[in-house]
Amino acid sequence: MKLIDSHCHLNYAGLAERQDEVLANARARGVAGFLNISTRRSEWDDVLGAAERNQDVWATVGVHPHEADAHPDLGSAALIEAASHSRVIGIGECGLDYHYDKSDRAAQRERLEAHIDAARQTGLPLIVHTRDAEDDTAEILGRAVREGGVTGVLHCFTGTAGLARKALDFGFYISLSGIVTFKNARDLQDTAKWVPADRMLVETDSPFLAPVPHRGQTCEPAFVADTANFVAGLREEEPLALAEATTANFFRLFSRAAA
Repeated sequence: MKLIDSHCHLNYAGLAERQDEVLANARARGVAGFLNISTRRSEWDDVLGAAERNQDVWATVGVHPHEADAHPDLGSAALIEAASHSRVIGIGECGLDYHYDKSDRAAQRERLEAHIDAARQTGLPLIVHTRDAEDDTAEILGRAVREGGVTGVLHCFTGTAGLARKALDFGFYISLSGIVTFKNARDLQDTAKWVPADRMLVETDSPFLAPVPHRGQTCEPAFVADTANFVAGLREEEPLALAEATTANFFRLFSRAAA
């Protein structure tokens, strides 16, 4: 079985100190690829470094909405320049987070627009974080898609079924993390049952959100296998079929990785 962890933070504390071991653990469980996600500009070199050292690791460049206030001058030009590296296959993570409001909401929206412009100009997909900001997320992404040249994924999806349907209508993918295994995630589990097989990804968002049966542990990319197996059970599918589908979806969306 071959799986892709479509969203992990290999350079975060808990994983960075033992990165080689973490990758080996995941490969032993059938994880054949890792998308190492950046959340602030100061991380870009380290995130890219992991991708340069490992042929099965790719990188993104972006700024998390929590970091919007700390990057007031970030425009699309810096993202486009950084994305010229062949190991960079996506723009993000970016988006809106009105749950914690760690950055001004207007600044979050401005940074998201910069990422959208960079995605359009580079042809790379967006990795979108959204929490308690469904209306603005749908409005901004919907407008971007209508203007053309934008696709991507809603990562670590925890939104409503309505947002999932809008994202699918936009041509976006839905990525499921270990949250889907949690006992209180009934609505998300219901959504996971009907998301089209050709539009689904799986991820860990490690070192966060370890799935059952690893709750309370530092999450690792290896645990994407547990999430995938759980989702396959929800959908009454064979785990191998779900692994094959989500892996194919990853390379379809992140076409630079396939190349």
